Amino acid sequence: MSIFLSMLVFAFIGAVSPGPVNIIATGAGANFGFRQALPHVVGASVSYSLVVLTTGLALNALLYWLPSLTEALKYLGGAFLLYIAVKIACSPVATQAEQALVKPPSLLQGALAQGLNPKAWLVAMSGVSLFVSAQQPAWLYLLVFCSISLIVCLAGVGTWAAIGSLIARYLQSPMRMRVFNVLMALLLAVSVLSLFV
Repeated sequence: MSIFLSMLVFAFIGAVSPGPVNIIATGAGANFGFRQALPHVVGASVSYSLVVLTTGLALNALLYWLPSLTEALKYLGGAFLLYIAVKIACSPVATQAEQALVKPPSLLQGALAQGLNPKAWLVAMSGVSLFVSAQQPAWLYLLVFCSISLIVCLAGVGTWAAIGSLIARYLQSPMRMRVFNVLMALLLAVSVLSLFV
């Protein structure tokens, strides 16, 4: 039972710590409301549980034989997340009436943001090596860890979207919204670039 509690704590810390996916969720919540941010939340959460599953099944062995894949994944994910940062910074600032013309991040974009997020892969690899690899039967512990990761990620990313939604009233003026979008884009870019230093 203590290993499952440790999995829960580990997953919670990974899910609520600031990072690219949570910054996107906050921006989506602030710009479009919590309900419109949910596709991103669900896409990112399902994608993360698939990252954990993939890691547990194959990634450790693959990285043993092809260590250069780690670097390729890091650069591919970093480039995608920097692209999202630019989109956030340059997104048009809409009033409430105009907001229907601007699209919130989709389920697929949430899944890609998480699946290409180097932080997600690093956290998943750490978690799998801590809680799955040494346990028997490993497949059972992997399924439990994937389930815990999915539930906790839904709660963690959802919390960031809710925070964004709560501060939306403050962001009613186009100038404040523009400053917020640029700030979110800069935070996202810094979180990505910090992985390369």
